[in-house]
Amino acid sequence: MAKKGAREKVRLKSTETAETYWTHKNKKNSPDRLELKKYDKKLRKHVIFKEAK
Repeated sequence: MAKKGAREKVRLKSTETAETYWTHKNKKNSPDRLELKKYDKKLRKHVIFKEAK
């Protein structure tokens, strides 16, 4: 059975469209919000995705 750890599922939301990605992050190692540059399928280019609540 898996351990209950500090990893949590987070949603990344595009800054330009309504596109979203789901990922996991370790709350203990990075307590601040994630900000990643990922591919937006609607715009067909890379944009910044920020962690949403």
